Amino acid sequence: MLLAFLAWGVADHTAETMYDGILQLPPAHFIIVSGAGTGEPERYWDVVVNGARRGAVDDETAAREVRDLLTDAVRIRLRSDVPVGTCLSGGIDSSTITALINVLLRTEHPESVGDRQKTFSVCFDDPRFDESRHVDTVVAATGVASHRVTPSTEGLWKDIGRLLYIQDEPFVSLSIYAQYCVMRLASSEVKVVLDGQGADEQLAGYIAYQMPYIRGLLRRGEVLAALREVAGSARHHGSFFSWAARQSRVRSKRRGLLRGDAPEVLRYAGSLDEVLSQEITATNLPLLLHWEDRNSMAFSIEARVPFLDYRLVEYLAGLPLDQKIRCGVTKYVLRRAIRGLVPDAVRCRMDKMGFVTPEEAWMKDELRPHILALFSSPTFAARPYWDAERVLRNYKEFLDGKNPYSTDFWRIACAELWLRQFDGR
Repeated sequence: MLLAFLAWGVADHTAETMYDGILQLPPAHFIIVSGAGTGEPERYWDVVVNGARRGAVDDETAAREVRDLLTDAVRIRLRSDVPVGTCLSGGIDSSTITALINVLLRTEHPESVGDRQKTFSVCFDDPRFDESRHVDTVVAATGVASHRVTPSTEGLWKDIGRLLYIQDEPFVSLSIYAQYCVMRLASSEVKVVLDGQGADEQLAGYIAYQMPYIRGLLRRGEVLAALREVAGSARHHGSFFSWAARQSRVRSKRRGLLRGDAPEVLRYAGSLDEVLSQEITATNLPLLLHWEDRNSMAFSIEARVPFLDYRLVEYLAGLPLDQKIRCGVTKYVLRRAIRGLVPDAVRCRMDKMGFVTPEEAWMKDELRPHILALFSSPTFAARPYWDAERVLRNYKEFLDGKNPYSTDFWRIACAELWLRQFDGR
């Protein structure tokens, strides 16, 4: 499991954990424990993603149903005897929830929200990673009370021990720390937050999902439809795909820094319906919920996720794929559903960020002495999971501008910090 994490950036994709003898329940399973002993995991619910490209449902009907289901999912999750707030990244999903809460606040007056909705966001001085302008747009449109935090490398290095402790296992990127900071900020104001997790995996929100969609069209012989998608993807996401191709080559080479046989986990293999089914139940969403649950509960906050209301999940799973991606536009049905609700500057965004951090800049500058000390240590060199000398040399080449960055460096560093904390060496 540790090697799979280091090589592919996955965890929580099986019942195995990184601890020998400790298993976890798979999603939508239960176990009966009684005086007679412990039973086997049994599945109580499943979802099948529709693989059809087009269907009988028209765009307006689909958009109306999605908005109605999501509104009720939000309404239900506002029920609380303690104050409820909202995580607001500036992306489409969290902005939609924020806007829906504001509508419900005006029309139904949920007491848990108070007179004015409280939102919690991350901001950065580096404009490449800062979403303040999108948060500002939503704040101006809704009048919510905006609370913001700016994570720093000093704070990260101070908090890393507790963060690893509450997460139980190493984590794939520093975006987890941004979320940790948001939950800490929110804890001074509310006891419950609503968040947008789950929308990307159901609505094909990640740009990388474009490739499985095009692949599936070609498999079915729908060449013209595939060409339209290629053109749309190139128009809206051309820079992403050129970056992704370079990153794929870099990451492939850096897997050679590891020792041992890591099981292959290809998140984007297969057609879009196959990929989304896996993303929802195994390769991505369970890991995101793992991080969010531990980050929120570390500060005694309950995180609620309206996009994972089972009624909405089942409805979205049954929609044809062109309601999710159309001509390169991701989350097609949701964008139509929130027209007039979320400002177009946010609703029509084509980039994808979320609670990100300037990880590459941090790893090259402020975190440099910490990472160099880590990769140069005898303890690091003694691990059986990587070739320490090559890792250090590769990292130094990145510092010197000879090699591009990839999250492999952070994953290895995070794994070393976790090993020191949990195995006592």
